[in-house]
Amino acid sequence: MELENFEKKRDFLICVDSDGCAMDTMDIKHIRCFGPCMVKEWGLETWQEAILARWNDINLYTMTRGINRFKGLSLALQEIDQQYVKIEELKTLVDWVETSKEMSNGALERAIAENPASVSLKKALAWSKAVNENINALPDELKLPFPLAKEGLAHAHARADVAIVSSANLDAVLEEWEKYGLLEHTDIVMAQNAGSKAHCIGELLKKGYQPDHVLMCGDAPGDMDAAQKNGVLYYPILVRSEKASWQEFMDTACEKLLDGTYAGAYQDEKINMFLKNLGA
Repeated sequence: MELENFEKKRDFLICVDSDGCAMDTMDIKHIRCFGPCMVKEWGLETWQEAILARWNDINLYTMTRGINRFKGLSLALQEIDQQYVKIEELKTLVDWVETSKEMSNGALERAIAENPASVSLKKALAWSKAVNENINALPDELKLPFPLAKEGLAHAHARADVAIVSSANLDAVLEEWEKYGLLEHTDIVMAQNAGSKAHCIGELLKKGYQPDHVLMCGDAPGDMDAAQKNGVLYYPILVRSEKASWQEFMDTACEKLLDGTYAGAYQDEKINMFLKNLGA
């Protein structure tokens, strides 16, 4: 459903991220697709082992977990430029990442149309398209929901409106959620093409929800930041403890949201656990 056609049905809204939160796809996509495609596109095979390990640190295991793909690319290439080999025309790509209101393939294509001589923008687009192709080629058995994610979404949907708020590719989100029966427990899908997560939550709030009636479920600091920028609540799905996180969501977090006791001590405890889990 498109945002303009979406209408508030219940007093409460639960927003859920996709990769690394509901879908156990984040690690495999970065390890098999994002990092290796970057190495191939920029010819970095000489330093492959160290560069891939660093890519995974940036995107999976530290406080930049879940960063937009182009922001992650910019960070990685800047480090590579400083430590291994000069990246041609890097500044143009970095400037686009820092100033663009939307970071998607479509937005990058528009930037290239305005700057058709740019090598770095063209390579970034080629990399992003290759990533999508490689993700699509992953075996289905490697793209599964986390245990209890489907049950958690059904539990939420019985009590609240549910929105997917993800920075992942829209087609991939729709395909994966539909395949495993998760999509039926949602009301609207807002993915990479809809803008940043903070923007998406802000647009959803305009539908009439009170901020303390909105909960963002996510696995990355960007999810928490998006929630905090909009004054809504945040529930973390902890890396390597996803099943337990979804169990607690059903047992405790959802009920606290509905009875008005989520904010305060409980949310503070959840955020502290989340930060500790990512080494903050």
